[in-house]
Amino acid sequence: MNFSLNEEQQMLADSVRRWVRDGYHGEARRRDKTRRPLDTALWRQFAELGWLALPFAEDDGGLGGGPVETLVLMEELGRGLVVAPYVPTVVLGGGLLRRAGTAWRQRHLPALIEGRLQLALALDEYEQVFAPENTALTATAEQGGYRLDGRKALVLNGDQADALLVLARTDGAPGDEHGLSLFWLTPDQDGVSLAPHRTVDGHTAAELTLERVHLPAEALVGEPGGALAPLRATLDEAVLALGAEAVGALSVLLEDTVEYAKTRRQFGVPIGDFQALQHRMADMFMALEQLRSLLLAATLKVAEGHADARRAVHALKARLGLDGRHLAQEAIQLHGGMGMTDELAVGHYFKRLTAINGLFGGADAHLAAFADA
Repeated sequence: MNFSLNEEQQMLADSVRRWVRDGYHGEARRRDKTRRPLDTALWRQFAELGWLALPFAEDDGGLGGGPVETLVLMEELGRGLVVAPYVPTVVLGGGLLRRAGTAWRQRHLPALIEGRLQLALALDEYEQVFAPENTALTATAEQGGYRLDGRKALVLNGDQADALLVLARTDGAPGDEHGLSLFWLTPDQDGVSLAPHRTVDGHTAAELTLERVHLPAEALVGEPGGALAPLRATLDEAVLALGAEAVGALSVLLEDTVEYAKTRRQFGVPIGDFQALQHRMADMFMALEQLRSLLLAATLKVAEGHADARRAVHALKARLGLDGRHLAQEAIQLHGGMGMTDELAVGHYFKRLTAINGLFGGADAHLAAFADA
């Protein structure tokens, strides 16, 4: 495996980092405790810079990138703690459309790439997190279409999405891997209810309730009962994207902690001179490098289609939940009381990393999946 970025990937990394440094002003948003709508100017910039087109094939109007290019982009966005629905819309929604067939791609990807279409995946149900096979929301065939009934929790970007991709059960019982289907619906349809809320990290989500929602047969995305395989492949890519964002955020936490240790003085000397704190920062560095290596390995395995790619994704998410949390906690502690305030960015990074740890399964769930694999 080649772990070095090529020239185009390095140019992408440099340009995103430059944009974050010079063009993104997210500090006020991070301190805002209210739920705010999507910054349309920011999303328009994403489209103009080609970031929304990054992971899609050139035949679909994209730039022909893949998981490695998404890693490069997300790591830099993570460094800037950029609040944007890139994962819900592009990685999850776009990833499922990529796998849904030519008609779906031609119908919706151009609008997504141009920034005119926001998507959300309604996947998790209460007490069924990281277990799509346990989906209980039903899609009953009737009158040449389907009737959907049930609830979904934590629909990322659900409050702002123009369309929702809903995982529902068309056959079998919760726990069966067959009988799962994806449906396309819009929030304004009869029987659709969304309860928006702000998440701890400043992003937005919604609770979705469906009561006798009637959809035509054309709303079925992909093959009936065959949603699990494309969904799992898309979720693997989403975990990699979040892993890259987390590595970017953790890099900033380490850099800020080292810099703080050089300037914060105690007993007349910088606290960075104390050997015990030097050891703790060295442990933080080693944890970060281990996570970075796992991220690169898992991303390349997925990109190259290795047989053990999913196992590598589980390993990454499990270690991210353990080492990532430890590194973030150390950053908070080494900053002392200031680390818990809104005055420093460290607390905002900690909240985002906490949210990432819980999305798409925590450390325990992925550790168990890694063992089973």
